Amino acid sequence: MSATPHTDRRGLALALLAVAQFIVVLDAAIVNVALPSIGSALHFSQDDLSWVVNAYTLTFGGFLLLGGRMADLIGRRRMFIIGLVVFATASLAGGLAQSDTWLIVARAIQGLGAAIVSPAALSLVTVLFREGSERNKAMGVWGAVSGSGGAAGVLFGGMLTQWAGWEWVLFVNVPIGIAAALLATRLLPESRNDGERSFDFAGAFAITGGLSLLVYSIVNANKAGWASAETFVLMGTALVLIGSFFFIERRSKAPLVPFPGIFRIRTITSVNLVGLLIAMSLFSMFFFVSLYMQQVLGYDALKAGVSYLPLAGGIIVSAGMASGLVTRFGFKPILVLGMVLTAGGLVWFAQISANGSYVGDILFPSLLSAFGLGFAFVSMTVAAVAGVEGHEAGLASGLINTSQQIGGALGLAILAAVANSHTDSLLGDGVARAQALTEGFSTAMTVGAGFAIAGALMALFAISGRVSREHAEAAQRGEVEPAAAAI
Repeated sequence: MSATPHTDRRGLALALLAVAQFIVVLDAAIVNVALPSIGSALHFSQDDLSWVVNAYTLTFGGFLLLGGRMADLIGRRRMFIIGLVVFATASLAGGLAQSDTWLIVARAIQGLGAAIVSPAALSLVTVLFREGSERNKAMGVWGAVSGSGGAAGVLFGGMLTQWAGWEWVLFVNVPIGIAAALLATRLLPESRNDGERSFDFAGAFAITGGLSLLVYSIVNANKAGWASAETFVLMGTALVLIGSFFFIERRSKAPLVPFPGIFRIRTITSVNLVGLLIAMSLFSMFFFVSLYMQQVLGYDALKAGVSYLPLAGGIIVSAGMASGLVTRFGFKPILVLGMVLTAGGLVWFAQISANGSYVGDILFPSLLSAFGLGFAFVSMTVAAVAGVEGHEAGLASGLINTSQQIGGALGLAILAAVANSHTDSLLGDGVARAQALTEGFSTAMTVGAGFAIAGALMALFAISGRVSREHAEAAQRGEVEPAAAAI
């Protein structure tokens, strides 16, 4: 393993890694405000619009574990650079899309690039900064970036769509990705673990294919019917593929997820389930609020994007507060608080009306959600790598990112199906389109709040309070927490 860069360069290295993570997270959300424009230009139906988001998140989530293992064994800096090149190239192809299928394929390849970049970047953070207060501060930066990336994405998406066209929500990644790749050769150390270079491609394709088919079956069920033979066959095939993933993992020489392996650590298992649930609620918020502002309130793309400024600012402020709170009180209470506040924000959002206003329907629930997301993201990220041995850093970071991306895709598929089904039913009864859309969005966000509440309960009852306290005490003393303490 190469030497760690001098301390005075670690800040620059962290900034570079944070920027890369920012564009990766941002790209899951930047298309949200552009969705009406994309739908019109490339002739998407309302039901299929969610694929512009899900094509990215599914390949992102499905290949993250493979990306993490490749980073650990081939080299974290090397894979970070390769991922950035794939990401930038796919972004260029997406901006040039001439059809809905073209764009969906480009978004899927973008997700593959993100799946390589993100775990390499987070594992480099764990290599550069010692566990304890030092790493908590770095994770505070990371959490602020991850949490605000979604809100900043819709802001930038609105600006670019309004001023330059929807294509630029993708083109903007190209110069950033290339510049980050060039800087990485100067600022980042190369680090890798010793071991046989054996990679579980079969497992990665099985889980990605299974999840993609599951999401497709949920989205398609509104057309085909939930009780139709088509839906049962699609869902059955998806479950067979997902089941085969677990079979492949148990027989593979180098499994993506060594069962039970890292899942013997109770905190790791629990925090990944919480990550799944918070993403199921988070993605719905950006998706439906963006559509509500444009399709119901009549905002243009720029106004919709600017409307997210308080949310973005609130996440940055709360994430900065959260790093200190986690060091003082432990990650568990801050995570529970964050999930409760997020649920409250979604319940408030669910009160939207067809003749609503920005202050009454968007501003205040945005601020509440911002503090919830800032607290949740930082505490969740700290907990996800707490007590993990260095050789499993890529796996641990890949797992939490996987949980978030898979949760986002599944949650959006479920909630889009709920919203579209309710809206279609109301339209069939003769209800005005604006009212039908509003009630569909409201119902979906109510269900999303349920996911956040489930996450809060999971964090409260499944994450060890003792481990959380010991981590906080070790951080306050400036000590490295022993991995055994997290079992």
